[in-house]
Amino acid sequence: MARRALPKTDILPLLARVWRIWLRPHRATLAVVLVLIAIVGAATGLYPTLIKLAFDAFDKKDLAALAYAPIIVIAITSIRGFALFGQTVLTNRVVTRVEADMQAALYGHLIDSDLAQLGRESPAAFTQRFTTDFAFIKEALTRISTVLLRDIAMLIALVAALLWMDPVLTLVAGVVVPFVAGPIGRVGKKLRRVSTSTQERMGLTASLITESLQGARIAKTYALEGYLKGRAEGAFEEVRRLKMKAANARGRLDPLLEIGGGFAVAAVLALVGQRVTSGDRTVGDFTGYVTALLLASQPIRTLGSLNAILQEAGAALQRYFALMDEAPQIREPADARPLRMAGGEIRFTDVRFRYRADAPALEGIDLTVPAGATVALVGRSGSGKSSLLNLVPRLYDVTEGAVSIDGQDIRSVTLGSLRAAVAVVSQDIVLFDDTIAANIGFGRPGASRAEIEAAAEAAAAHGFISRLPEGYDFAVGPSGGRLSGGERQRISLARAFLKDAPILLLDEATSALDSESERLVQSALLRLMAGRTTLVIAHRLSTVRNADRIVVMEAGRIVESGTHDALLASGEAYARLHRMQRSGDFEDADHPVPAPEAGLAR
Repeated sequence: MARRALPKTDILPLLARVWRIWLRPHRATLAVVLVLIAIVGAATGLYPTLIKLAFDAFDKKDLAALAYAPIIVIAITSIRGFALFGQTVLTNRVVTRVEADMQAALYGHLIDSDLAQLGRESPAAFTQRFTTDFAFIKEALTRISTVLLRDIAMLIALVAALLWMDPVLTLVAGVVVPFVAGPIGRVGKKLRRVSTSTQERMGLTASLITESLQGARIAKTYALEGYLKGRAEGAFEEVRRLKMKAANARGRLDPLLEIGGGFAVAAVLALVGQRVTSGDRTVGDFTGYVTALLLASQPIRTLGSLNAILQEAGAALQRYFALMDEAPQIREPADARPLRMAGGEIRFTDVRFRYRADAPALEGIDLTVPAGATVALVGRSGSGKSSLLNLVPRLYDVTEGAVSIDGQDIRSVTLGSLRAAVAVVSQDIVLFDDTIAANIGFGRPGASRAEIEAAAEAAAAHGFISRLPEGYDFAVGPSGGRLSGGERQRISLARAFLKDAPILLLDEATSALDSESERLVQSALLRLMAGRTTLVIAHRLSTVRNADRIVVMEAGRIVESGTHDALLASGEAYARLHRMQRSGDFEDADHPVPAPEAGLAR
């Protein structure tokens, strides 16, 4: 398969950086690899020299040399074969370790990145960095530490041998006896099995990465970065183990071929030596020189093709470090203090926000959400409702203005304390491929099973969970695919109940549910909203008619606000939206959310 053309890349600074960060901790192992490479090179240089001396002994009919020559050949080739095996195993141990560490570092960086950074590429594009790019990087590191250094050592030794021998000799014969076909076949079968397992595990790992990056919003809101990093590191370690197993299987082939070739040459020497006629040095010079020449041709060909591999790896490393060097824009200042909650009032002061310089999302928003009140945001799609919600837990930062909670600018407090004070329930439900108990438990790490079940009861989820085969230990599948939409939404609500945060953000939490599921979810939402400062986005106006205040947004601005009755009486934007819904241009709902009851405990 032809390799894709890539622009020339200066790979030396990139490799130097890989050495400083990732390879230097393994310098003791790499020193052993260098010693083994030197042994391989020396043995390679001795091999044609030994052939020359053996044939010279044949010419002189030296019986002692004839007796010992085959044994010495076997010894030299065995030493070289075991040195090759040791070098291959140690090199692959280091390379697979570095690969796994680099992948874990990249994954951790992506999880810690801003949503704006993650939004610039699709999850599949990020996932490809863990597959295709790392395939190039791994191949280059392996080639450099095995092919490049080893072949250079071999060439140095072989050139020295050629200079020592007569350069005008020619070779007419070669011996190859594949008597190690049986062991090689067994190694090949094992390698195929391991390769199949490796590919399956890599597929599962790719699914894990895609799922968790798609769930970055929930992961950040519920502070799941540590959990996701740990789970990913475990997956990367399993892939590394399988790759190491496959590499060891491949590594057995070189010594088998090397030792087998040594036995073949030894047999040839023993059989042909007895027939060598007299003649000073002619046979030995001829055979030794051509042997060295043939041995030198392989590393020369290999080194000639190394540049394309290095260029592919250079491009991959360039993409890797470009992403790793991009620092998150949303950071807490050095003097950040924990958020001090005193009720949960949210205030937006002249807030302006842009996803891009040419795409204003919010323009001059001034809004106060009193502590414990429910404020609903309504308006057409693209009016800025979700953008406003995303500013509260600092998933994005304001471009101008400020967002404060209980008088504290949220940019001045620690991210951990801010996000601990906010719970989110969205129409985009994010469940991870784990048990129901684990998905609810993400709301408050360390919560007991009794607390998890109490949260599920409050979210009207305990009933259907109890009917599942494994109950709370039921695995929901990738993205919660083994559950219905209503069931997934109630688990999401249970997670918010368990978190028990004083601020609640609801982003069209019932928009995609059937009537029965919507009734159950809305009833649970009523209990969840009680006593909390709540910002609600709702497309169906009937679901927010009892909110303390309704804010109408258009083109990133607030155009109207007030109670349901007052806004209808004004006949302006809200009244127009209401008429459009009643006429069928927008979907309405038959199950409005009642006003939160102050008497219900949080």
